[in-house]
Formats: sequence, C-alpha cells, structure tokens
Amino acid sequence: MDLLNLARGPLLATSVLIFVLGMLWRAVGLVRRPSKLASSAPRRTHVQGAVWATVLRHMLPRTGTRPSPTLATLNPYFYHLGLAFIVFGYAPHIAFLHRHLGVSWPALPDAVMYLAAGVTIISLLVALAMRLMDPTLRRISSADDYISWGLLFLVIFTGMALIDRPSSAYAAQGFSADPTRLAIHLMSLELLLVWFPFGKLFHTVSWFFGRAQFGAFMARRGVRA
Repeated sequence: MDLLNLARGPLLATSVLIFVLGMLWRAVGLVRRPSKLASSAPRRTHVQGAVWATVLRHMLPRTGTRPSPTLATLNPYFYHLGLAFIVFGYAPHIAFLHRHLGVSWPALPDAVMYLAAGVTIISLLVALAMRLMDPTLRRISSADDYISWGLLFLVIFTGMALIDRPSSAYAAQGFSADPTRLAIHLMSLELLLVWFPFGKLFHTVSWFFGRAQFGAFMARRGVRA
C-alpha cells in the first residue's frame, strides 16, 4: 500500500473514528456535569430567548472595554472566518465531503480562496507572535496552545503546497500532480482530527455550552448577560 492509499484509507478512517468518539465523549461530559441547585426564586422563568441572545451577543466584540477596535480584538475574526472559507468554500474540499458524506454546494472562486488562505496564514502568524511577545499571554500559554496552533498551521501550509492548477481540476480528479504532497496534507489533517477533541480546539463546541449556561444563569437572576 502506497502512502496516499494509506492516508486515504486506514489512517483517515481511524482519525475520523477517534474524532467522532472524542467529540461525543467531551460533549456528553459537558452536558452531564453536575450543577449547583439554585436556592433563590427565579426572577425570570423563560430563559430560552436570553440564552440565544447571549450566544449571539458574545460572538461580537464587547463594547466599553476599548475605545476602538484593536488588532488583538479583530485578529481572531480574521483566522476564524478565513478557516471557514477554506474548509467550506474550496472546491476540492467540497468534493472530498461529497465523496464521503454525499453533501455538496457551490464552491467559491479560486481568487477568493487564495485570499482567504493568505489572510488566515498571516493572521495565525500574528496570533503566535502576540502570544510569544505578550508577557501575560506567554505565561498562561501551555503546550496545548502551541500544539493546536502548529497542527492547524500545518494543515493550511501543506494544503497551499498542493496548489499548482485550478481547483476544478483537483475536484474532478480527486488527486494532485504529486500524490506524496497530497498524502502529507491528508495525514496532517488526520493528526488534527485526532488532537481536536482533546485539546483547546474543542472550544468550537464548548463555547456554545458555556455561553448558553451563562445566559441562562444571568437571565434567571434578571440580568442581561
């Protein structure tokens, strides 16, 4: 079995299985965490609206903490939105999901994807520089932060290294001109999938639970979160 078939076969299946089971395990753990029973009477009984309002409100920069938007505030939006464009807008990625999940949608133009990838790479490098240069961020950072950053950057970097023709050619053929480079890209993705449920990247799920719980707690007290 050559490297590409290994990456497309056993390694992909194993990494996806670990990812799915790990995400379920962490999500169930969040839902089943014991909570302290409230001893006071609720000031508000219907909290669903407040929960969703809190979730949506905390996706935007908080007002009143800084006089104007700063790089530290805006940079996370750059790489989160850039990653969303890369994963869900690039034709080969959509074709990959269609082959394995049977779902597809129109792809974005290559120029848009290259711009999104460039912005994401620069934004991730800025985030790393800020973490290394800021004394507080550097002190509170753990190996988890650097492993998560490294694996994410590796996936994007190895993906960019594949580009030598229009994306429509990749989507149609399902492989690049260099199978070894494609295998390396797939294996970097598989490493990310294995790490994802057990590192800080799990915040893509846990942030929703945290914001929803906070919104419900504050709404019960009659406070706008």
